[in-house]
Amino acid sequence: MRSEKEMLDLILSIAKKDESIRAVIMNGSRVNPHAKKDPFQDFDVVYVVREIEPYRQNNEFIRPFGDLMILQTPEDMIDPPPENDGHYTYLMQFMDGNRIDLSFYSLQSIDAVIADSLTVLLLDKDGLVPALPPPSDRDYLPKPPTAKLFEDCCNEFWWVSTYVGKGLWRDELTYAKHMLDVYVREQLMKMLTWHFGVETDFQQSPGKMGKYFKECLDSEMWGMLKSTYADWHIERTWDSLFMMGDLFRKAAMHVAKHFDFQYPERDDRNVTQYLIHIKNLSPTAKTIY
Repeated sequence: MRSEKEMLDLILSIAKKDESIRAVIMNGSRVNPHAKKDPFQDFDVVYVVREIEPYRQNNEFIRPFGDLMILQTPEDMIDPPPENDGHYTYLMQFMDGNRIDLSFYSLQSIDAVIADSLTVLLLDKDGLVPALPPPSDRDYLPKPPTAKLFEDCCNEFWWVSTYVGKGLWRDELTYAKHMLDVYVREQLMKMLTWHFGVETDFQQSPGKMGKYFKECLDSEMWGMLKSTYADWHIERTWDSLFMMGDLFRKAAMHVAKHFDFQYPERDDRNVTQYLIHIKNLSPTAKTIY
C-alpha cells in the first residue's frame, strides 16, 4: 500500500504538470486534527481548474493515479441523481487499498470549496486562495435542538414504531426491518446525537452516522444501542424494537431535562402498551382489541 506521502506527492505532481490546474485543496478526515489515523481514510482532493469539461469522463487523465479496483463518477449517474452544480468527481478505489475522491471545481467556485472548516491548501499557483484558518471540525459539530425539533423527533419515533409492530405481527420481515432500521433508527440516532451534544457541550463531533458514540455514551447506553441491531428472527427483532424504545426514552428524557423540554410520556406509554399488546396478539386475530 502506498504511503500517505507517496499519495500526496502523486496528487501534487500531476497538478503541477497540468497548466489548467491552478490550485489543490484537501479536506475531510485526513486534515481533521481530531480524527484517528488509519489506512482506510480517503484522500478528499479538489483540483481547481480553468475549465472542467476536459476532465469529464477522461479515463486517460486518472490512469496515473493507480490500478483501479472500482470507479464511480457520481455526476454521470441517474440514481442517485447528480448534483448538477457544475463540478465533476472521480471516486477512485485502488487495488493497493488507497482511495482518492477527486473533484474538479472552476476558479469561480473557490469560495464555496474553501468554506468547509476541514480544508487545507496544498498548492496555489496564482495566489488565488486567501489565508485559511487551521482545519477543525467546527462545521460538523451537533447543533442543539429547538423545542419543535425535539417534539417532532419524539412524535416520529413513536408513530413509526407502530409500523414495525404491525409488520412483525403480519410476519412481513422486510417491511418491518425497513421501518425499524431506517425510519425508527433515524430518529433514535438523532436523539442520541443531541444526547451526545449535551454530554460534550456540543463541542465534539459524533462522527458520520454516530461513529464516535462509543466514546461518549456510558457503558449501559452503549450496550443498549448494540442490542438494537437484530438479526432476521422475528422475536429478536421485537426485542430490538423494545430496546430502541427504552434507549430513546432514556436519551430523550436526558435531553428534555437539559433544555427544559416536555417529553411526550403519554405517547410513549400508549405506543409501548400497544406494541406489547400486538406482540402477544394471536396471529389469527380478526380484531386488534
